Amino acid sequence: MKVIFLLIIYQIIIFQANAQWIKQVSNTDASFRSVCAVTDKIVWIGGSKGTFLRTIDGGKIWKINQILGAETLDFRDVHAFDAKVAILMSAGEAEKGNAKFYRTIDGGKSWKGVYQTDQKGIFFDGIDFWDKQNGLAFSDPIDGKFFILRTKDGGKTWFPINPKNIPKIQENEAAFAASGTSLITVGRKDAYLCTGGGEFAQIYKTKNQGENWSVVKTSMPAGKTNGLFGLRFWNDHYGIAVGGNYQEVTKEIPNVLITTDGGKTWQDSPQTNPAGLKEGVSIYKQKILIAVGPSGTCYSKDFGKSWIEIDKTPLHAISISGDGIWAVGGKGSVFRLNLEELDR
Repeated sequence: MKVIFLLIIYQIIIFQANAQWIKQVSNTDASFRSVCAVTDKIVWIGGSKGTFLRTIDGGKIWKINQILGAETLDFRDVHAFDAKVAILMSAGEAEKGNAKFYRTIDGGKSWKGVYQTDQKGIFFDGIDFWDKQNGLAFSDPIDGKFFILRTKDGGKTWFPINPKNIPKIQENEAAFAASGTSLITVGRKDAYLCTGGGEFAQIYKTKNQGENWSVVKTSMPAGKTNGLFGLRFWNDHYGIAVGGNYQEVTKEIPNVLITTDGGKTWQDSPQTNPAGLKEGVSIYKQKILIAVGPSGTCYSKDFGKSWIEIDKTPLHAISISGDGIWAVGGKGSVFRLNLEELDR
């Protein structure tokens, strides 16, 4: 037992010694809340001021640009299919011209507006895809229900889901456009979205690509500025939701939920370390969870039963593909996590 204990301690020390964020040169002060790693080399990032970044060589060179005519927009989510095709989602009040989707097929050289609305109350929170054709996007509620869009042609066109198939919200319930992971697709047909704003955080689920939705009330207290911010599943049954309070980002409040039955039920899990708001979470090689937020970064090697601090760098979103672990934050912050010793 002593040998096993010492081995575990040694592995943790090795991970901590070599798990550190390496800052990238972004050449912008835009704020970033969305990142999509297609591979460990191909990464897309969306941000404020109509800004997007792309690398195709693992961060050696970043292409930075603004979409013409979109300089006032804040791209809170991005989904990329490869080095050439990607979709950016703008968050903001629709009545002020901020609810727009753009699509590129040439690596960002040109962009086409593929959706926009000025319907009062719409504020988009997330977008995700099951495959190169089928995807979803959702907004804060309209008339007591979340506004959900679906595409069947890779984001070229979008149509609304029938509100009759969407549960009614709690009073004041909404979602947070903070990390691009308040909506996620899982497997071939499942998808989840998480909320705050109401009395308790809730998680909505579809099993048929958005046509019908159910909702689970969780034990996590919520409110105007707190609730769930990000989701991640590592197979059809096991998943995690993280959150906190965006006005008190270091406050020690419940911020982790775990499911082992495909989202039917969610159980409280130990708070992260550091505690406080966690907006994004992802998984490395199907065995190590990594959570980021304004209060810092931590990892778990036991699927959320315990957490170990990496550092207190304030970050908003994380995306992992292969050996590429990427995260973004305010003032042009783009990082890659160095894990050279992790698998040794």
